[in-house]
Amino acid sequence: MEKRGRGGNAPASQAPQPPAMAPRKERRPSMFEKEAYAQILRDRLKESSHDVQYIEPPFDDSITDIGKEWKSALAKLRFANSYRMEPLKKFQAYSVETKVQQILKESLKNVKYDEKAFSHLSLELADRILLAVKEFGYYRYKFIIKVLFIQKTGQAINIASRWIWDVTWDSWVAAKHETETYVALALVFALYCE
Repeated sequence: MEKRGRGGNAPASQAPQPPAMAPRKERRPSMFEKEAYAQILRDRLKESSHDVQYIEPPFDDSITDIGKEWKSALAKLRFANSYRMEPLKKFQAYSVETKVQQILKESLKNVKYDEKAFSHLSLELADRILLAVKEFGYYRYKFIIKVLFIQKTGQAINIASRWIWDVTWDSWVAAKHETETYVALALVFALYCE
């Protein structure tokens, strides 16, 4: 006699169906097999791009109405890692110091001390010095530029800076321009980024 209803077995005419098999993924080759290891190396060489540059878009795809011109203008240029541990051209402090000294001398030729004007002038001088230092072509160096104006009122002053850096590649330069009423001091720190 056949049981029907709750808790009963399914009728024999309806055989249970096996679950649908998902297609098997291809197994990754092991790097310990000779042929597979050679194939892995070939694939990695195809994917590597040491000298190739690409542009990383600054926006995600949801913001498409801004326009392609904005995306290309604001995109960041990225370079693949070259694994270079030393600069192509080492920072030469003497040549940078003479250029910074020349900029200070030309810019502050007939300038009198004015604390309101000097706040803007220090930023302007720092930008000019940065552009001049970048013209030397020190590849992969980051530059930090400080321009200080100190009024002469008979005081003594000590200026100190602390950095953690690589002694072989990183360096700094100080240039000074002195008048009767103030002293202008420009500090340029060159840090090599590997």
